[in-house]
Amino acid sequence: MGAGKTLKFAICEVLQFVGLCVPLFIVMQRFAVIVSKVKDLAQPPGDSRTAYWLIVAASVAYVTSTALFIWVPLKYMVFQKKKFLIGRKKWRPVALVYVILSTLPCFAFLIASSEVQIHNNMKHDMFMEVPVSLILFSLICMDVVERIRHLRLTGRGKTSNDRDREAEIPSTILTHMEPVTPLNPLVPGPAVPGAAVPTSSIAAYPMSPYTYTGPLRFLCATDARADVIVDSFMFWMDTVEMVRSAGHPLVYYSGWVFPIYIFSYLSCLRVVVMPHSPLLSSLGVALQDLPFFFVRAGLVAFFGFVTPVLYMMKNLLICLAFIYFNFMTKLRIFNTERMVF
Repeated sequence: MGAGKTLKFAICEVLQFVGLCVPLFIVMQRFAVIVSKVKDLAQPPGDSRTAYWLIVAASVAYVTSTALFIWVPLKYMVFQKKKFLIGRKKWRPVALVYVILSTLPCFAFLIASSEVQIHNNMKHDMFMEVPVSLILFSLICMDVVERIRHLRLTGRGKTSNDRDREAEIPSTILTHMEPVTPLNPLVPGPAVPGAAVPTSSIAAYPMSPYTYTGPLRFLCATDARADVIVDSFMFWMDTVEMVRSAGHPLVYYSGWVFPIYIFSYLSCLRVVVMPHSPLLSSLGVALQDLPFFFVRAGLVAFFGFVTPVLYMMKNLLICLAFIYFNFMTKLRIFNTERMVF
């Protein structure tokens, strides 16, 4: 392993470990503050300092134990390319462990913080921005690191057009020919041995897409490595907006934090599947769009427009489109034949 690869490996590992630890420390420290406030308001007052430092010590012990006994051994096995972890290359074990070890306890403590304040008639902290944003930003960074660590970070990378051309655009070289009945009947005549029969199945595909060569061609710059970051943020926008709706005062101090954080966590499990996997479509509907639509409909019905209607319509349209194009179009009434020109 060269010096450049070693440096990139170290940076990726440090970023992922920081993303694993920091959200836990922040969320549990805020929870410890809430518990200490409850102790101070109790009758008779309890020892708030002891409760605070016990929770902080528990967070340190949790992070240390999980890092030594789960995170580091998993990273070692992935680095050694154990077949039972990365053999099939259809899932991401590091992402699964991250969501279980970091995201799950963070969401659990967010719910616990809300319940502690509700049961003690206290409104001290709603965990509105910094902790929630930090949790999701760390999850996004972990996703970006997992997707970009196998790419070179120096030199010219593949553009989006290059990636699309390799994946989707077929070659102009004919590799497969099938006899097709011509649309227009040929004029009867003697057959010429070895003559080619014109058919409508032979089509030429361009090998290179249109490229702009004018004075503003620098505006068309694109790189697949930068697109990874954009795709990762777009992948999480619906989950981010759902979690942010729990920060509304009317929602946070109610029982609605349970379905919000539970279904938001379930949507995070989609990151375990490899990007561009065929499973992402069905998982997106089952774990995100369908439950998110009902949760948002309930929030709007009980609290008003505490969540954007745009996202609710997005969830509904994606569910309807998935059902229609994958199932209803297979029915006889929708499976009509069309004339080919």
